[in-house]
Amino acid sequence: MAGLFALIGVIQQYIGLFFVRRFCTAPAPVPAAHPPVSLLKPLCGVEPLTELALESFFLLDYPVYQLVFGVQNPQDPVLDIVARLRARYPQRDVTVIVDPTLHGTNRKISNLLNMFPAAAYETLVMSDADIHVPPYFLHRVVAALAKPGVGLVTTLYTALPGTPHLATLMGANQINYTFLPGALLARKLGRQDCLGVTMALTKTVLAEVGGLEAVSNHLADDQVLGRIVRAKGHQLTLAQVIPATTVPEGSFRALFRHELRWARTIRALVPIPYAASVLQISLFWALLAAIFSGFSPWAWGLFFFVLLTRYIAARRIDAMLGLAKAGDAWLFLVRDFCSAIIFVVSFAGDTVDWRGQMMRADSGKRPQTPKI
Repeated sequence: MAGLFALIGVIQQYIGLFFVRRFCTAPAPVPAAHPPVSLLKPLCGVEPLTELALESFFLLDYPVYQLVFGVQNPQDPVLDIVARLRARYPQRDVTVIVDPTLHGTNRKISNLLNMFPAAAYETLVMSDADIHVPPYFLHRVVAALAKPGVGLVTTLYTALPGTPHLATLMGANQINYTFLPGALLARKLGRQDCLGVTMALTKTVLAEVGGLEAVSNHLADDQVLGRIVRAKGHQLTLAQVIPATTVPEGSFRALFRHELRWARTIRALVPIPYAASVLQISLFWALLAAIFSGFSPWAWGLFFFVLLTRYIAARRIDAMLGLAKAGDAWLFLVRDFCSAIIFVVSFAGDTVDWRGQMMRADSGKRPQTPKI
């Protein structure tokens, strides 16, 4: 049975690879119009590559857009980075909001709510602080939002290692070679996930679903926003652009804490698909097959076959997306065992650590109360 699960994982990987190739080769849409855009960037602290990530938004090739940065701590060192970028690019329309007001259990959404009154334009794009985007980012997002029936646009993302630590490479490996093909496969199977790296919609649609206040008490604000927008009859679609997110973890403890938050959040939102995701850990199952068979030749052959196919699929993704190699072949084995541990531990509770704030992973069906 373990050998069968390993083969299912390989098949799933290559189906996902097919969808990555199709996504990358699809013709890029051209927006018929270029409405002015308010780009909201909630900030908190400084991580590796923060300045590089924020600078990419100052370099966007779009006619008219406004950058709104928000922090809750007036002593936050990220304000120094924003000040340097404003001086470097004085032609950009930049607003900085410093406001500690809390509006619920989700501090990111509280930050966005404090920033919202400063947004000058009808079209809104909310993006995380650690996202790196190409100059054509807004063109692709606006083109997707302009499609008939679309109410919310999101994007996939790849990983950009922020440190040379092995934990960072493991985090990038997971995002580039498991999350990315898996997300496209899930979409083809009917999942309509909103990914918080990019959330684009109009003020009209946002008001229709109850504003940001509607997600202010949810950990998975992106997923909940996607659900309520679709519940109002709007479509959720992907923009034809893949930004990169910084993987900042410089220790295994930090990586474990981050990935456990992801795991428990997904388990709370979609428990059955999450349980099925254990089949993605193909090398783990292949090694179990070898152990259960008494290390028979066929099981060792299966193990090396799975390892080779995983490595080849990863290199193809690198080539299609222009990514740096996130580890050698042996790292896939370490990665799968860490993923197996996180999968098991994710069922041991629902509490997560989000930047030092303890929150509960909820299903998104009703708001959570602050955790004491």
